[in-house]
Amino acid sequence: MNEELEVNGNGEIGIPPEGTGNAPQELEINGDEETNAQREETFGEDAVGLDFNLSQNTNVYKIKKLYAEIIDLLNGERLCGGLDKHPEKNRYLSVAITETQTAQMWAVRAITK
Repeated sequence: MNEELEVNGNGEIGIPPEGTGNAPQELEINGDEETNAQREETFGEDAVGLDFNLSQNTNVYKIKKLYAEIIDLLNGERLCGGLDKHPEKNRYLSVAITETQTAQMWAVRAITK
């Protein structure tokens, strides 16, 4: 094997695809074109390891992207606070983020089997 390995932002090692990044260069989701090389990762993208996709499977990228959006929504709620209505709101949101990460990992495992 003569391929060069790359370490992503999560410390995970993978084989980068052809081009500059290790995720598909352009992917259309909800009508928006995203180019990962042009911006910093969101909290959700980092949480799911969006750039880590050894198989370069487009469906893996789509699943991770969708779960990242859910995590970003939950994290936004957590950052806004709103503890006046329920003191444990942040804990619930943190648990939801963790469980979302778990669901994403199982979904990716199923797709790559």
